[in-house]
Amino acid sequence: MPRQPDPDIRARLLVAGLETMQSMGFNSCAVQDITAAAGIPKGSFYNYFATKDAFAVEVLEEYWSRLEAAHGPLLSDRGASTYERVASFFRALASEHETHGFTFGCLMGSLSLELSSNSPDVREKLTELLGRWAQPLVDCLRESRRNGELPTGTDVKALADVLIDGWEGAAMRGKVLRSALPYQRFETLVLKRLLKKPASRKQ
Repeated sequence: MPRQPDPDIRARLLVAGLETMQSMGFNSCAVQDITAAAGIPKGSFYNYFATKDAFAVEVLEEYWSRLEAAHGPLLSDRGASTYERVASFFRALASEHETHGFTFGCLMGSLSLELSSNSPDVREKLTELLGRWAQPLVDCLRESRRNGELPTGTDVKALADVLIDGWEGAAMRGKVLRSALPYQRFETLVLKRLLKKPASRKQ
């Protein structure tokens, strides 16, 4: 009987692939780089993933699922204003990047540049993940609109997409500059202009 796939090896490949793609980029890393980082033979890779592109799809899911689990609750924290929820979420993402000295940037942005034009499967996955990213932002912005913090006619879906677009630009520039400055400008010049920050209550 053929050996059953080992879920531990699959998990190790995904972790190694995430780290390798973030540090080297998709096109610059070979399957051998990934398997070496995972500590398994190169031939074992294809027992778990049909192609490198199919692997990239799974790595993207691993990447965004981690961020959703770690930081998604910030967007649903009813104890904070909707502005602070959104700002806290983006600050948490920036903190992830700062942990690595701003060398990694956003994997979704990186693979969008590398693969979206020639890998339909990766492009489809990126589209799905962008939608998953946007939806909790839309929910926050819709609440802001109900609370009068946004004009009544605000297209909250379009606004959520603009915030994501602006964030991705900040992440790309932050990676180039190895600096937190683009993230700080995103908050002060984008978030604070597009979203109305509630005034502090006087004691």
